[in-house]
Amino acid sequence: MTTGSRQPRPGGGGEGDRRRERGTRSRRIVTRHAVDIASLDGLDGLSFGRLADDLELSKAGIQTLFRTKEALQLATVAAAGAVFAEAVVAPAGAAPAGAPRFRALIDRWIDYAAQPLFPGGCFWGANLPVFDSRPGPVRDALRHQHRGWLHTLARDFELAGAARGLGAGDTDLAVFQIDAVLNAANIALRFGEPNCVEKVHRVVEALLDPGHSATSRSPR
Repeated sequence: MTTGSRQPRPGGGGEGDRRRERGTRSRRIVTRHAVDIASLDGLDGLSFGRLADDLELSKAGIQTLFRTKEALQLATVAAAGAVFAEAVVAPAGAAPAGAPRFRALIDRWIDYAAQPLFPGGCFWGANLPVFDSRPGPVRDALRHQHRGWLHTLARDFELAGAARGLGAGDTDLAVFQIDAVLNAANIALRFGEPNCVEKVHRVVEALLDPGHSATSRSPR
């Protein structure tokens, strides 16, 4: 045993642990602000300098955390997905399976876009059209998240429509329509047209129960 060697303190973290905790906390702060910027100006609008100025942090420190702009963009995409899941998917999951849960999912999405959770509205509405024709890791990450959202819609829609014996093709078509309507609603909300919320509900009700009036549900 070497004399003078430092022994870890019982129950206490070393300097390395504290440094990692500070790094994790800094990454969380930076990426959350980066999500807000990217919802307004797109992921291309991100820069180490802009984030440093906005957050009053060291530009060199932010560069140390992310190294490259692409790594910053990927971290921002991941952060947006986590915030969305917490605000939209998780609360809707508390509703009973079937039509109530599907309606809750749509309602939470409307809240996410209308309030809005991000200053520019839907994060993916702002960034998918930019990266859909630009192959690379950022496009792959955005596409993966979008497919995950469509899968969530399809799963809950099938649970809601199981009694009507929907086929896979019917579900795919319904989810395609709902995704298109939500994208249109995001644009309408950005233009200050809140009546689009009622239109979303009418479309959803018509798909859930095509044998009844689509106007039977009052807008929230």
